[in-house]
Amino acid sequence: QVQLVESGGDLVQPGGSLRLSCAASGVRLSILAMGWYRQAPGKQRELVARIISGSGTMYADSVKGRFTISRDNAKNTVYLQMNSLKPEDTAVYYCNTPSPIASWWGQGTQVTVSS
Repeated sequence: QVQLVESGGDLVQPGGSLRLSCAASGVRLSILAMGWYRQAPGKQRELVARIISGSGTMYADSVKGRFTISRDNAKNTVYLQMNSLKPEDTAVYYCNTPSPIASWWGQGTQVTVSS
């Protein structure tokens, strides 16, 4: 049984930084492409960053240059470093594969950017 657990969300001021973690059990993340998604109130869930097997990465235009996705294979964890945060980054953040697997969705972690 695969379980993805997101953590690291918090309340942060505009311009601040956070690092989110996605820890996996039941699957080796190193062999998968993985992504970070977010869902803001009243909006659809969107993919904001992905890392393919190896270290290739892709980002949504809205976060390019501010967010960095990475992985630690030894810890079976994927990270999202978020810098220069904006109020519009406020959302619940989730990890999953870029073609999401429904049963893999975790509870997410709340990021709130506000002064």
